[in-house]
Amino acid sequence: MKKLFMIILIFATAITTTAQIDLSFGMGLDFNNVSSYRDYVNENFAPADNQISTFKSSVMFLSEVDYYLPDKFQIGLEYNLLIDSYNTPVGVAGIYEISYNVHRPSLLGYYVIYGKGYKFKFGVGAGPRFASLTEKIVTQTNYNSTGLGFLLKAEGHTALSTNFYAVIGVDARYDLVGEPSYSNGKIHNNVNGENLNLNSISVGLKLGISLTF
Repeated sequence: MKKLFMIILIFATAITTTAQIDLSFGMGLDFNNVSSYRDYVNENFAPADNQISTFKSSVMFLSEVDYYLPDKFQIGLEYNLLIDSYNTPVGVAGIYEISYNVHRPSLLGYYVIYGKGYKFKFGVGAGPRFASLTEKIVTQTNYNSTGLGFLLKAEGHTALSTNFYAVIGVDARYDLVGEPSYSNGKIHNNVNGENLNLNSISVGLKLGISLTF
């Protein structure tokens, strides 16, 4: 992860010394279908009145830097963090807890339509995925996995002042995060005979701000 953050820092520093860039920050909700995760929790721990639905909402935070190219194109680098958790009472005064985070950096290409006081950006991208999962059943166990993800994005930027914009955006993602594991193995769902994985499809909605330099 340290190498990843160094790459992001070098990329951002390099492009700020040249042509015009957009720097944005935001947060939002992901509505994600993580079917293996859902089945594992619902089939083994969740009571009938507290089941995980087909699409579950999760919080995301993001930052991005985009570099202007000729002919209304941009290239960009996004860092996106997804956070999700679930808990439910089990047994006598017991609580089952499971949570995971997915770091979703992506390299993106955009087509930009812009005019006085507005910009519309349409992009496609891909990048590595780094997940960490924590499960607590009496004792706590931590798992990790890595994978690859793809996304489509659309954003609207409305000027609040010179070079300062409000941003609303949507995206669609397909993430192949794989099976979280630790030194002694993986999480096995005894009901369906499969290991838990965090592969997902999702639709996200974000609000944020951007600065143009």
